[in-house]
Amino acid sequence: MKIKQLSLFIENKSGSLNAVCQILKQHNINIRTLSLADTEQFGIMRLLIKEWQKAKNVLEESGVVVKVTEVLALPVADRPGGLAEILSVLDRNRVNVEYMYAFTYGQKDSAIMVFRFEDPDRALEILEKENIDVISGIDLLT
Repeated sequence: MKIKQLSLFIENKSGSLNAVCQILKQHNINIRTLSLADTEQFGIMRLLIKEWQKAKNVLEESGVVVKVTEVLALPVADRPGGLAEILSVLDRNRVNVEYMYAFTYGQKDSAIMVFRFEDPDRALEILEKENIDVISGIDLLT
């Protein structure tokens, strides 16, 4: 199942991250996981949030530029080759990964990898055909 991810474009300067987090705090919105990438002048903060629509609205009302994208979350075995097995399936089927990030909260023997694919519908179809688990947004964000 595809999950909505918020990508925030924020200035690369002191206080920018805190400002975003304060907005979410004021509206009682919890961040499930995030990734941050930067350039010299701005950063891209990617967030998974249960109440993504509410978060998008309050952030935009505060002047933050927000883009919604669809990602897939997959459990990856916490052992040598766990990620390589999934990437091999994707490579064999010529599925392009645009970016990915991981977190381990609540997991025992695996990590959760969040993937942004060039074509998420095709990626989902192939993963399901290959019997690779894809985590639903309900399971991931509750």
